[in-house]
Amino acid sequence: MEEHKSVISACEQDQHVVAAAQHVLKALAASKNVSNDLRKTLLDLETQLSAISTVKERKGKGIKQLENRLKCVEDKVTRWVANASMTWDSSPDESSDYLKVVGEIQTLIQSLESFSVENDNWRQKELLERANAVLQDAMSRLERELDHILVQHKQYFEPEYMSFNSKRDMTYDQSFRSVEDEQINEVHRSTGSSQSEASIVDLMNPAVLQYLKSIANVMFDSKYHHEFCQVFIISRREALAEYFDILKMEKLSIEDVLKLEWQCLNHEIKKWIWAVKIIVQVYLVSEKRLCKDILGEFGSFSQCCFSEISQSFMLLLLNFGEAVAMGTHTPEKLFCLLDMHEVLERLSVDVDILFFEEVGSFVRGEFQKLLTSIGDTIKSTFLAFRNAIATNHSKTPFPQGGVHHVTKYVMNYITTLVEYGDTLNLLLVDECSTEPGSYEQDTSALSSCPVAFCFRSITTALESNLSNKSKLYKDSALQHIFMMNNIRYMVQKVKCSELTHFFGDSWLRQHTAEYQRDARCYERVSWGSVLSMLKDESLPNYVSQRTSEKSCKKFCTAFREVYRIQTGWCIPDPQLREDLQISVSQKLVLAYGSYTGRNSSNIADKYIKYTVEDLQSYILDLFQGSPKSLHYS
Repeated sequence: MEEHKSVISACEQDQHVVAAAQHVLKALAASKNVSNDLRKTLLDLETQLSAISTVKERKGKGIKQLENRLKCVEDKVTRWVANASMTWDSSPDESSDYLKVVGEIQTLIQSLESFSVENDNWRQKELLERANAVLQDAMSRLERELDHILVQHKQYFEPEYMSFNSKRDMTYDQSFRSVEDEQINEVHRSTGSSQSEASIVDLMNPAVLQYLKSIANVMFDSKYHHEFCQVFIISRREALAEYFDILKMEKLSIEDVLKLEWQCLNHEIKKWIWAVKIIVQVYLVSEKRLCKDILGEFGSFSQCCFSEISQSFMLLLLNFGEAVAMGTHTPEKLFCLLDMHEVLERLSVDVDILFFEEVGSFVRGEFQKLLTSIGDTIKSTFLAFRNAIATNHSKTPFPQGGVHHVTKYVMNYITTLVEYGDTLNLLLVDECSTEPGSYEQDTSALSSCPVAFCFRSITTALESNLSNKSKLYKDSALQHIFMMNNIRYMVQKVKCSELTHFFGDSWLRQHTAEYQRDARCYERVSWGSVLSMLKDESLPNYVSQRTSEKSCKKFCTAFREVYRIQTGWCIPDPQLREDLQISVSQKLVLAYGSYTGRNSSNIADKYIKYTVEDLQSYILDLFQGSPKSLHYS
């Protein structure tokens, strides 16, 4: 205040000097000893001093008015700065008054900058410095107000379950064990998405939006736009970080993801798929609208703030996806990878719209890189799966000649992959372009698409692997039972699922003929020698009693041995088992009944161990997977 007093006193002293000079000039002009020319000169000088005095007096009054106005707003700002409570919370009207005061400071500064005082610039400069200092205090207080409102009035939304169904979780190890046959339920997923379909929610209480826009206008007009944007970006980043916590999304580094066990990784991938849809299609769309509502009038500031708020979190999501793509390419990951690829493919339009400006080009580029990386990983994983089938070796024969776990695994696996047919067709177009078999008669579009070629190449590798596994059985009849069971299983899986469109009728006919051929081979190998004991066509018309009884005894012994072994064999398919039992029964029972009928006079009752009805009943015990032994009745 002492400085202000010194400035005022200096101005008064100037006025006194001018007044004294005017008085001297008037006195000299009134003297009788002064010539007329000198008197005229003195009077002219007095007139000029009078004019200068008048201008100085008028400008002094103008400066004084500006100073008084500055003092008034300075006092108001000082009171508000000292008040710890936020004006919006205490009184919205008071907050509007505060913004008016800030506006008055801006007007004062403009007035002082345009005000001209000859030989008095030091006073103008001093008042201008005071006004800018008051403005800075006001802006600091307004920054606190802005931060408080952004924090206290932010809003969240409950993340509804946005389902993205993985068809099934396949269990994989090097022997393809522990895969049960399951019904694959068809799951219909939405086929597309766009920005117009995305949900927009209020991330800020609508009641404060207009006030936030007013703060933005005031701070931008005062050239404090960087300060506004800094407070806004920091607050909205923190809100987005809190929402990540609500979604239970951990901030995992690439190294953390690579160290996760499969069960944990699988869980994290599902969370990621769920969260990335909510973040992109709901949260960021709403965040961009909020930025536009508040900063839309200030050109590129709206998009720049949005990019600053969202970019680090988008990169966090993308880094997780990149880490998954970098991991080992084991078959159980393929379904999660396909889910990830499909959600990324559908969100690519949304991302392009959200980050279409130049400041968002980095996010767009990283998003496309991840989409490509996931696609490459899917291709390599798919091919690794086919190679794993081909190289799946066994050292011991599969028990009971049933359907091998690898067959169940592979067929359930590709049955599930049908739901991803469109995606796989795009990704595998260059990987599976040659047909492993000959199916020229199939002309449907699906049976000649890349996925169909790949599926058939997989089953070809499976058949080759099964053929090698069948050679582990010492009993050639069981080799045929094993191949029959597994090929039949493959045929039924194709016939009773969407796979039929990819494999086609020719494949089904060929493989149906294959397992039927194995069934005939089984009958020939297993029962040929048994039935040969009942043939007497090559013998003389007269067959001795001893020969007939010996043949009958041999037959009963052979049948008992086959029964003991083959009741322990397994044909899981009830229809296939019944068909084979009927076929064996027709041949065996007919031959046995015919033989005993023709030679009834030559065979004593004690040598006929089984009746025809007995054989029919015993044949029904075959292939049940439960070994039994026969005793003579």
